[in-house]
Amino acid sequence: MFHDTERRRWLLTRYEDVSAALRDDEHFTARQEGGASMLVSDPPEHTRLRNLVSKPFTPKAVRAWAPMIERVVADLLAPLREGDEVDVIAAFAYPLPITVIAEMLGVAHDRRDFFREVSSAIAVSLGPITDPAVARAAGEASGRLAAYFNELIAERERDPRDDLVTALLHAEEAGDLLSRRELISMLTLLLIGGHETTVNLIANALLAMLRNPAQFALFRDTPGLEKQAVEEFLRYDSPVQYTGRMTRTEIEIGGTRIGAGESVRMILAAANRDPAIWPDPDALEIRREPHPNIAFGVGVHSCLGAPLARLEAEIALPAIVRRFPGMQLTGRPLRYRTASVLRGLEELWLRL
Repeated sequence: MFHDTERRRWLLTRYEDVSAALRDDEHFTARQEGGASMLVSDPPEHTRLRNLVSKPFTPKAVRAWAPMIERVVADLLAPLREGDEVDVIAAFAYPLPITVIAEMLGVAHDRRDFFREVSSAIAVSLGPITDPAVARAAGEASGRLAAYFNELIAERERDPRDDLVTALLHAEEAGDLLSRRELISMLTLLLIGGHETTVNLIANALLAMLRNPAQFALFRDTPGLEKQAVEEFLRYDSPVQYTGRMTRTEIEIGGTRIGAGESVRMILAAANRDPAIWPDPDALEIRREPHPNIAFGVGVHSCLGAPLARLEAEIALPAIVRRFPGMQLTGRPLRYRTASVLRGLEELWLRL
């Protein structure tokens, strides 16, 4: 545990501390004033929102989308050819989750570039922002997205369809429904959270394997290893680096007293490489077991879309690796995106 004196916040890095703090709703709060999102609410309000929207995102419900995801993956790989030099983020990792979530929401094809544009702008605002222009761009993008979702909800009220927007619009728990504001917030969370993390998961996994040729060969040549490997990719290069809470009351962590009203940041990426949990944590080992990584959090605030992100990676990664078994890095410099809460490359150029 460390104290960032300049920013007046505590940083938790050990797996035991991070995992315990994420489950501790007695001493920590995720609440932010004015927020309608599950990310910034506490039980019982968080419980109410989660119960209303959780049914379409259970692992069993998500599995029903597998044929659609397989089709999208095949469509994205179809125009690629062995020997091509390709930015696999632009050609594959980015369009895959945006197409999948758009299909699930019932969004028109011509709106998918819009989704990508606003998603990228909003994602930067998930971490600290020092540039006013970036903050303005994120705020403008959030407003445009909310306006679009407001129109889409109104359309589904007039003309219900077999899609996720209609399902959430009519989601009911003990006579309770989502308000319009809550529904827009939920759709925004699903788009940004589900899309950005999956892009990073797929691209980070490809980079990790190509930097570890023996692991690449093992993954390529071992059908049925997908689930286990994806858990290791999540641990090894976590797509979400940290999350944060405020203390409700004074609490002791690791022998240190933290006062009430203090900012605490839980570093998921560090916890996922804690040597107390994983032997040789800096090594990529896709057969690693057991695998209690906390890349998608734990406790009541664990990521709702985690089953979908995992499924997309389990389908996409073996498909591209086995389609292009000789893929290699091109040697171009790697540049990471500026959203500190997310760890993802801007581009990943490969020779297929």
